[in-house]
Amino acid sequence: MTAARLAYVNLFARDIVALAGFYADLFGFAEIVAHRSPIYRCLDACGAELGFNAAEAYALLNLDSRRPADAAVPPPLGAYFTIELDTAEAVDRVAADCSRLGGRVLKPPYLTYYNARQAVLADPEGNIFRANHRIGLRTPYEALPPERKPLRD
Repeated sequence: MTAARLAYVNLFARDIVALAGFYADLFGFAEIVAHRSPIYRCLDACGAELGFNAAEAYALLNLDSRRPADAAVPPPLGAYFTIELDTAEAVDRVAADCSRLGGRVLKPPYLTYYNARQAVLADPEGNIFRANHRIGLRTPYEALPPERKPLRD
């Protein structure tokens, strides 16, 4: 089998410049200017590329049937992505900065049952993402005490 890795995460955006700017400001990701086009912006997300496609990309990718009828309404949630941060404090900072930059905090920073500090956020166009810091080894769900299990058997 050929080795595989996640290379790109792309978001459709009403305003590719503004949305790319939001993520650049929030995480410090630099634009990959060589990838810029009239309908695309791309950021270097430290091992993967975070891309922003304008509405014209629906036709380019043969996805016209998936194009939302009302561009102002975010589509139903089908996927979200997670940005791993260096410290738990960085999760708190990103959550605070998200609101300041026009996004929303959907779930404030908290300790997950799988041993991470995490916040669930939405960007200015309604795309969902998480800011995460792995505190230690992931505790198997079965080994958790009952009070730390969010889902009961």
